[in-house]
Amino acid sequence: MEKITNYYIERLLEINKAAGAERPKACVVTYGCQMNARDSEKFAGMLSQMGYEIVKDEHMADLVIFNTCCVRENAENKLYGNLGNLKERKRSNPHFKIVLAGCMMQQDIVLDKIKAAHNHVDIIFGTHNIYRFPELLHSHFETGGMIIDIWEEAKDIVEDLPSQREYPFKAGVNIMYGCDNFCTYCIVPHVRGRERSRKPEDILAEIREMAADGVTEVMLLGQNVNSYDGGITFAQLLRKVHEINGIRRIRFTSSHPKDVTDDVIYALRDLPKVCKQLHLPFQAGSSRILELMNRKHTKEWYLDLVAKIKENVPNIALTTDIMVGFPGETEDDFEDTLDIVRKARFLGAFTFIYSRRHGTPADQMPDQVADVVVKARFNRLVAECNKIQLELNMEKVDGVLEILLESVGKNGMLNGRTDDGSLVHVAGDVALIGQYAKARIIEAKTFYLMGELI
Repeated sequence: MEKITNYYIERLLEINKAAGAERPKACVVTYGCQMNARDSEKFAGMLSQMGYEIVKDEHMADLVIFNTCCVRENAENKLYGNLGNLKERKRSNPHFKIVLAGCMMQQDIVLDKIKAAHNHVDIIFGTHNIYRFPELLHSHFETGGMIIDIWEEAKDIVEDLPSQREYPFKAGVNIMYGCDNFCTYCIVPHVRGRERSRKPEDILAEIREMAADGVTEVMLLGQNVNSYDGGITFAQLLRKVHEINGIRRIRFTSSHPKDVTDDVIYALRDLPKVCKQLHLPFQAGSSRILELMNRKHTKEWYLDLVAKIKENVPNIALTTDIMVGFPGETEDDFEDTLDIVRKARFLGAFTFIYSRRHGTPADQMPDQVADVVVKARFNRLVAECNKIQLELNMEKVDGVLEILLESVGKNGMLNGRTDDGSLVHVAGDVALIGQYAKARIIEAKTFYLMGELI
């Protein structure tokens, strides 16, 4: 696979060099999860080797890739809006290229809509064959027509692709793909496929190479990361990554509660490099709703798991995903959700309004909850989550925390992340980006902390 991909990269580099002295520009627009973000880094790496200059503004680009997400309707609507806006640009500049990739493209209903309403798109492919992007782009240059290449399932795990990381000092590493849980509201297993784990030796080799290149923080990625089964368990993989010289922080996402084994908890407890942060989606508090969701756990079981985690790792920061308005949700069901929030005390929560997804069982369920009810509950949930997050942040005031300085914020201050994932703003020289520093916390806000370097 690698040889074929490299062959077409070289051919496209020749085409771009022959087209003129000015280097063409490309932009990768990412929707969705961190696995999509990792895929986008691969697109950027391949494009860079083809001779493109990677830019962040799609309006400056000669080629735009939209790496799509289909988990929620608003991401789909945003894509359709962008495609509509680009129709006139494509008409006035036929050499401008539009490429669609990612989860949305795995859905027949989406393909039909794009063919009917957006036939100015040049290339369409899905989640299972991103390594074929150079070949598909080369085919388009040769034929001039729309290229569509959608695979129903993955044939191989291909990871040895060029990559242009967003940060030189931290990186995501795919360890598995797909999901076998089939939650009734979720389209992911249908578009990403069944679970497939990479070989541990390939994962470790990739991380060692990253460490040699200056990466100090890695994020292990998977649709259901702690169900990893590559011949060793996920906890065993964590311990092997922990042994790699140069790596100072190890994170992972996204987890399913049912796969948080005692061994995973002990790894969080015992391994200093494993960040004391765990993303533990519970989605809904009501055991009745959880059963309808096919989540495979109850409210009581989840709270017992939280208690066990906090007993073993007292300084753990828990974050979560919470959905409001699943079909059939009553006021009592929603109160169960608030009860988990109050008892678990999450440092952060991704809160969502249920979004109907064509092809999922939940889409056909009766008792879809009225929008006005859902929005009122959602606002109550957000207020409760924010209140707890502020309280937890206020406990950090006057403390000294280690932060990895990552970027410059809009306010001109440096942005850093603590071990537990908290965002800290500090004044400092941009030369410090990529380094670890100690910061005294002087003020707490709901979503960030203010600090001073010491």
